[in-house]
Amino acid sequence: MLNTLLVLLVFQTIGEGVVYALALPIPGPVIGMLLLFICLIWKNDAADKLAPASSRLLSHMSLLFVPACVGIIVLGHRLADEWFPIVLAVVISTALALVVTALVVHKLKKGD
Repeated sequence: MLNTLLVLLVFQTIGEGVVYALALPIPGPVIGMLLLFICLIWKNDAADKLAPASSRLLSHMSLLFVPACVGIIVLGHRLADEWFPIVLAVVISTALALVVTALVVHKLKKGD
């Protein structure tokens, strides 16, 4: 399990290095995940080796929401003061994501 965790951290570190070297406006872990995806496609047996550690990490995914919940509790007064712009931004971004997704799916289905 330690080896697979090391592989995941190496890909994240490589992604951070690429972002730093090229001054990209994309988070390093996203680049690392893309590189890991390419590696998984390229090497067929890599997914089997990463599966045990990945499934164990996914089982504890709920722990990643603890900092967000603490932030909401700590900044509750600010959320109360600025609720309208926050709700407006969430509604507009959700609607925009739905529209873009629908257009992409429609375009892809049209190509069949």
